[in-house]
Amino acid sequence: MTTLTTLSGDTPARFAFGCMQFGGAADDRAAREMYDACRAAGIRHFDTAYSYTEGESERILGRLIASERDRIFVATKAGYAGGAARANILETFEESRKRLNIDTIDLFYMHRWDGETPLEETFEALAQLQSGGGIRYIGVSNYAAWQVMKAQAVAATFGTRIDVLQPMYNLAKRQAEVEILPMCGSEDILAATYSPLGGGLLTGKYTKDTGTGGRLATDARYAKRYGGDQSHDTARALVDLAAEIGADPATLAVAWVATHPARPIPILSARSEAQLRPSLAAISYPMDEDLRARLSTLGPTPPPATDRLEEA
Repeated sequence: MTTLTTLSGDTPARFAFGCMQFGGAADDRAAREMYDACRAAGIRHFDTAYSYTEGESERILGRLIASERDRIFVATKAGYAGGAARANILETFEESRKRLNIDTIDLFYMHRWDGETPLEETFEALAQLQSGGGIRYIGVSNYAAWQVMKAQAVAATFGTRIDVLQPMYNLAKRQAEVEILPMCGSEDILAATYSPLGGGLLTGKYTKDTGTGGRLATDARYAKRYGGDQSHDTARALVDLAAEIGADPATLAVAWVATHPARPIPILSARSEAQLRPSLAAISYPMDEDLRARLSTLGPTPPPATDRLEEA
């Protein structure tokens, strides 16, 4: 079966843009400015979700892509609320399609693992949407590696497959290196990774005790996710290294993600075009092996997935 990663005409550019802020921290004008900046930088893969900003993210993206739909790769997600049951998938799919004002969704994700719904029910529904032309590719988000492989086996029984996995990956959160990214490389699954800046932590705008009104200061989930000393130590070390070599820490953080051997697609995000610029600069940043290795020392490398660490 031909997959997303082997279709040169379909494979999105090496970077994507996440529209989570559209309709929330980014109003219509800010969304348009960021969209235009992404397009000027060559980005055509835009990622949203049914649950983002009560549907405004999808609606705004739909308006932005209207004049060039055929040149844009649209990803959205279902199942964050309501689970991965057939009825919820079909209902939210139709609503997402209306909001986006498109006939076909290029990439349709299950937003998170649902341990209460049989995988057969979920992937039969997705396979039917795909065979009917409603979606082109199937993705899953926030799945563990074992969950992906279990779901992949079920998908195969319906003549389809998972083409894309969306995990979290950044300098402060490197657990994806243990099993997720190696699995993607082995199984021809595209990794489209979110939070390359760690919710803004890796821009250098936070210290452990103070913030600047961004997500770490206003969202309890992000505050908990990046609240540990190690995350802040990594961010401070990144800021110091960036100052030493004359680079923006955000540019280095994003370029580091993009140059992992599994070649993940970092999903950029921001609240304004000005805030987005350093991330866009990562597209052309000359990240060599020595610099990547140096950046990798700024935080601990996660241990391998084995119960025999002394032999690893």
